[in-house]
Amino acid sequence: MYSFTKITTVADCDVLLTWAEREKSDLTFKKMSVERLTTNYSSTSIEIDVILQGVVAEIAAVEIVINTLPDGPTKESEEKRKTRLEYKRFLLENRKESYGAVALLEKELDLERINNDVDEVDDFIAGITAHKNTL
Repeated sequence: MYSFTKITTVADCDVLLTWAEREKSDLTFKKMSVERLTTNYSSTSIEIDVILQGVVAEIAAVEIVINTLPDGPTKESEEKRKTRLEYKRFLLENRKESYGAVALLEKELDLERINNDVDEVDDFIAGITAHKNTL
C-alpha cells in the first residue's frame, strides 16, 4: 500500500518514524479530548432530558391553574411564570440539540475516525520499521 521501497536510507526512515510518532501523539491527545466530550455529551443529554420533562410538566400544571383563576394579580403572576417556564423549555430544547443524541453520535463518529487514523499510523510505523530493518 505504501511505497516503502522508494525510501533508500535509514536516515529517511528515521525522519518518517519521527513524523509518524508525532502524528500518533497528536491523534492520541485528540482521542482523549473527544472521549471526554463523548462522556460529557452522554451524561449532559440525560440530564437535559430529565430537566426538560420536569419543565414541560410544570408548564402543564401552570396552564391548569391559569385556566381556573379569575382575572387579577394572581393570574397575571402565573401567566408570567408560564412565560418564564416556556423560555426555560426553549433554552433546554436548544441545549438538547447541542448536547443531545445527535451530537453524541457525531462525537462517537469522530472518535471512531480517530481510532481508525491511529490504527493506520501504527501500520505505517510498522511498515517503515520493517523496511528500515532491511536497509
